[in-house]
Amino acid sequence: MTAFFRATVSALLLLGAAACSSYYEVPIETPLQPKLDVGRFQRILIAGFVAGGTDDVDTNLETARLLRSQLRSESRLEVIDAEVLDLLAVAESQDDDFDEVGNGNGNGEGTHENGGGPLGLDAEARGDLSEEDLEAYEHIFANVSYWRQLGEEHQNPLIVTGTVHFTPHQRSGMVTREREIYDEFGRRMVRPMRAYRDRSGFVLSPTFIFIDGRTGITLYTERHREEVLYDVTHNTPALSSYFELMDRLLPSFLGALADQSIRGTRIMLK
Repeated sequence: MTAFFRATVSALLLLGAAACSSYYEVPIETPLQPKLDVGRFQRILIAGFVAGGTDDVDTNLETARLLRSQLRSESRLEVIDAEVLDLLAVAESQDDDFDEVGNGNGNGEGTHENGGGPLGLDAEARGDLSEEDLEAYEHIFANVSYWRQLGEEHQNPLIVTGTVHFTPHQRSGMVTREREIYDEFGRRMVRPMRAYRDRSGFVLSPTFIFIDGRTGITLYTERHREEVLYDVTHNTPALSSYFELMDRLLPSFLGALADQSIRGTRIMLK
């Protein structure tokens, strides 16, 4: 019995070795279903965003332009080329009638003597809005009549709107860096080293809201948060950092609208 067991194990090992010595890769593609059913829509409108944070980048305009560009190549929907709405201005311009365009409850909560919108801010202060400040404007997305009217003006498309907050960020702490060293024989080696560093960068926090242009009702909401940090000696422009961060979350945004697939390979034994 023992001899038989040893012979069986040996045979299996030989078979495994032989198999592993001959294999090939097969490309595979796994389809992903979109998070949102857009089958009933023919057109899509990137309306505009309630934007805050640094005023070094016009995140309302840049986000709308970038999403339109991506959708033209990645989605079957016709992208509407319309003026990008300044939703902060839309909210603030309502003044005494702000609540009619905002939350629609008619209780006058949106009225402000200085005409500065729900926070009482003038135009110069808009670029400094914090994420908490932006929340005071979010009820505009629940105004069904406003979005339905906008949808009627553009043949009832799927409307994309939301908030975008982009702001500088700093953090200090231990980081791991690779250091080149050479031994006594002149051979190059790379060793990890930990050091305390001051770093600065940006944080991007967008919320994408998808609204049915026929009804004005919100269909789907997707929130993101991305950050990038650089050594303080690096002078990275704000706009470059914005695009770097947007590039990370674009697949998720597009995945809400279009059929996508993950490409990879699978190892097959001969």
